[in-house]
Amino acid sequence: MHTYTAIIEKCPDTGLYVGHVPGFPGAHSQGETLEELNKNLKEVIEMLIETGI
Repeated sequence: MHTYTAIIEKCPDTGLYVGHVPGFPGAHSQGETLEELNKNLKEVIEMLIETGI
């Protein structure tokens, strides 16, 4: 299992957490909670690794 660092901010307009993973082009997502954002980012990273991007 690898560990990645995400940059996370809370959007003042929508109240959603938004994040991206430096070094992974396309690895960005959003969520209503930090837990949801973490799950979404994990899924995106897994998809990018599977597709070889």
